[in-house]
Amino acid sequence: MTEARFTTDGGPALVLSGEGQRPATVELVGARARVTARITGGGKTWRAVLALRAARWGGTELPLPSGAYEVRVTDAEERGIHPPEAIGLTQLGTLRASLDGWALRVGPPMDPAYDSGEGQDALERRYATRPAEGFENAVFFESFYGRNASCNPLAIDRELARRAPGVTRYWSVVDLSVAVPEGAVPVVEGSPDWWRARGAARLLVVNDWLRRRFSRRKGQVVLQTWHGTPLKRLALHRPGFDPRRMAAVVRESRRWNILLAQNPYAARILGKAYAFLTRPVWVEGYPRNDVLTTGDGGATRRALGIREGERVLLYAPTWRDDRDQIVDFVDPVALAAATDAVVLVRGHSRTLLPGRDAEGPRVVDVTGFPDTSQLLLLADALITDYSSVMFDFSVTGKPMYFLVPDMEHYRGELRGFYFDLAAHAPGPMVRSQEELVAALGTDHTDDYAARYAQWRQKFNARDDGRAAERVVTRILDQGFISA
Repeated sequence: MTEARFTTDGGPALVLSGEGQRPATVELVGARARVTARITGGGKTWRAVLALRAARWGGTELPLPSGAYEVRVTDAEERGIHPPEAIGLTQLGTLRASLDGWALRVGPPMDPAYDSGEGQDALERRYATRPAEGFENAVFFESFYGRNASCNPLAIDRELARRAPGVTRYWSVVDLSVAVPEGAVPVVEGSPDWWRARGAARLLVVNDWLRRRFSRRKGQVVLQTWHGTPLKRLALHRPGFDPRRMAAVVRESRRWNILLAQNPYAARILGKAYAFLTRPVWVEGYPRNDVLTTGDGGATRRALGIREGERVLLYAPTWRDDRDQIVDFVDPVALAAATDAVVLVRGHSRTLLPGRDAEGPRVVDVTGFPDTSQLLLLADALITDYSSVMFDFSVTGKPMYFLVPDMEHYRGELRGFYFDLAAHAPGPMVRSQEELVAALGTDHTDDYAARYAQWRQKFNARDDGRAAERVVTRILDQGFISA
């Protein structure tokens, strides 16, 4: 008989125990994380402890990401190890967990009183009807709906922490598996602390839509940094007339006070796409790109286990409106073998929760890696399609390749483009992995030098390594927070 229990001794863990010969391995396997048990005993009884936390990319141990996990016991049937009795939802401090057979489910540490439609409605009402009290000298940061602490908000956080260390910095996170910057306060989305911080902070810095009935108080400021210069049509410019979508776009943009743009082209497009035509647009370059001119990829190389001198290819496609997982246009194992390179696979933030990590020799799935900019700094070449990452990677001047087997479908049916990518792309456009491998084996520097220079002049003129400094200076000068 196999027994199971949860414990918080030494941190949240699942403990399995049984009689007889102990299993060779016990693992907890999820889409984006894996844990190996510490097993003791093995004469008459055995015990396996699965810590419900993990360290990735050389970072500190954090609670496991929310989601479904499978408990894998080596040769379970042969050893007479049967699934234990189910355990209901259990609060374990930094997370919640339940067990049903060999299936474990992990969730954020939400108080059950608020983890329901009724509970959230009560918190929303309290938030919407809160008294008009003074603000905290605080900033509420959110990046990609709390899935990580990254992008422009992260770069602004780092500069703000340096120049105004007395400011409280809250970070919205989906759960406590999300690492936040040193000195910042994580607040789990939907929790009472999250609702309170979002209402009390004087300044909000976000890179996507505000959700959950956001209500901006008088005197509160929202800086919308967005998350990329657009190639694909968005918001009011997306194909097809949908009055509900249009109303939602206008309602959303009215929540913002200031919009940050990487370049004048993006300022013009974003302003029209979001009907943000009469309020300030700061064209300061992207703070997230500062590291591309000032940083060193050595730490990221070591964190990913890549040897010095190894060629690194970063495959980073955008998401598709008609699928929820990363596109399968590249076989990363075959690409690594054909190019004698390490292939990093980076799914879009919208594909972080669905899907599983790519695996194989010389393949590292970095979809869950918290900071794309560090990957761009490390990569020797970028392989993308229609992703705005192309406008960031060009800061480095390193080669880009565009794998676009579905361009007609994407351009003509899914989204549409703001300009002709084929006419301006600063690198080869290919339709298959075979063409990609051939292009990667050829030096195209001279062929695309003129295009690349024009591209950088148009899109990267303000990406000079000081964008975060300029943005934070404007924040402080305008009195949005006090240093």
